[in-house]
Amino acid sequence: MKWIKSKSLRLLFVVFFFVTLILPLFNMFATITTESIQNLLFTPVFGEVILQSVLVTATATLIAILLALALSWCVAKTAMPFKNILIPALTLPMLIPSISHGMGLVILFGAKGIITNLLHTSFSLYGFSGIVIGSVLYTFPIAFLMLLDVFKYEDDALYEAAQVMGVSKLRQFTDLTLVYLKKPLISAFFAVFTMIFTDYGVPLAVGGKYRVLSTYMYREVLGLLNFSNGAVVGIILLLPAILAFIIDFFSQDSQSGSNSVRLKIKASPVRDRCAAGFCILTAVLFNLPIIAFVVLSVVKKYPVDLSLSFDSILQTLQLGAGEYFFNAIVMSLLTALVGTAIAFTVAYFTSRGKQTFTSRCLHLISLVTVAVPGIVLGLGYVTRFSGSILYGTLMILVLVNTIHFFSSPYLMAHNALLKLNPNFEDIAMTLNIPKHRMIRDVLLPSTFGTLLEMFTYYFINGMITISAISFLSTVDNMPLALMIPVFEGQRLFECAAFVSLIILVSNLILKALISFVSSKWQKYLN
Repeated sequence: MKWIKSKSLRLLFVVFFFVTLILPLFNMFATITTESIQNLLFTPVFGEVILQSVLVTATATLIAILLALALSWCVAKTAMPFKNILIPALTLPMLIPSISHGMGLVILFGAKGIITNLLHTSFSLYGFSGIVIGSVLYTFPIAFLMLLDVFKYEDDALYEAAQVMGVSKLRQFTDLTLVYLKKPLISAFFAVFTMIFTDYGVPLAVGGKYRVLSTYMYREVLGLLNFSNGAVVGIILLLPAILAFIIDFFSQDSQSGSNSVRLKIKASPVRDRCAAGFCILTAVLFNLPIIAFVVLSVVKKYPVDLSLSFDSILQTLQLGAGEYFFNAIVMSLLTALVGTAIAFTVAYFTSRGKQTFTSRCLHLISLVTVAVPGIVLGLGYVTRFSGSILYGTLMILVLVNTIHFFSSPYLMAHNALLKLNPNFEDIAMTLNIPKHRMIRDVLLPSTFGTLLEMFTYYFINGMITISAISFLSTVDNMPLALMIPVFEGQRLFECAAFVSLIILVSNLILKALISFVSSKWQKYLN
């Protein structure tokens, strides 16, 4: 009976993913007509949009990866000072929506931007250059954290041996570092490429007349209500993520960091100071938009009147920011709670006990979710749930975010559960301890830190996302992040800047609270 119950739960989750992931995509594809394919794929204009999308995405991805590689090497391989400050500073931009980065560039380098006025010059911001810069600001922290984490598991004894053998630093970098980072670099490249290719926040803010696929789809669906054309674009937007998933799935990393040796990094004054200077300069440049948000939030009217004033803050609140902030907090908290619970439960079924056909299906589906861009998933939900009891409610936003961000929290839980003693279930059965008690008293306490990370990931992404929910939100349930494009469209940059700051501060408070809980838990365990 216990096995039947477990099997039933697995099947229930398979049905859940079928309804919330497979059916929405199928419904979206079903809207495609032969006419829409001919109107899009065989027209010069659409070919130009695809070419521009690939060009701007490839350029931004290459810059972001190279910067991430250089800065992660500086942090991991040098004894530079201020590491504990610089790492959070370099990753701070990931706590605001992508459209905020584009808007920050407008505030800084637009026709009346802060830096434009200070230098008395003009910048060609809108179009290719603006999208590239904004996309690098948006995706760099992700690539930086991915590569920095890989550096933690590198075996430094190899470098010591190479140094004893007289191998030059350049040869060590090319023959050891780059070889070790080959697969992580490929994974990071595809992850960043997919994020930029499917993002419409930055192009919406600084794209100008330079059209890319994401904004083209946004215009077709929200502007023209042409779901068939939008579905065709959605398929194209799916391709890079699917390719990335296939490459990552079938190229299992044979390297292991379990036996790596971490040696103390020898100080080198010149190298360490240069590395610190490079990181500080990058951190300052990457956080300029956030600094600009602070300035705009407390001046009366930039650049006409720079006197201290809280008028823009009051105006933002009068326009409903408080209500939308409440929506965002509730949506993000529910997404974090529901998503963490589902991801952990599914990870338990796929990592512990008998590996059945349904558990393997669950594992594959859980990984596949990473290959579905938010803007595509959102359109799928429109075509699938329009007219249902869910449509237009806060719960559909929670549901789409749960699926959109499912893969990373699932992998956190899956990997954490795999590391625990595989005999816990057998011991519990021998001692006649119910499985739910074993999970409650053993597995949950052992993976509590991972659960906090999963909760944080869901909450932060829930606060900053605009892609999946842009097609589904209404005036009553609209979260705060969607006010940014509204304010920007109305040229209320001061209000949009303040909204970005609210989101940033909310995420920082959440991270601080989670860090406090985590430290208390570690002290309790010790």
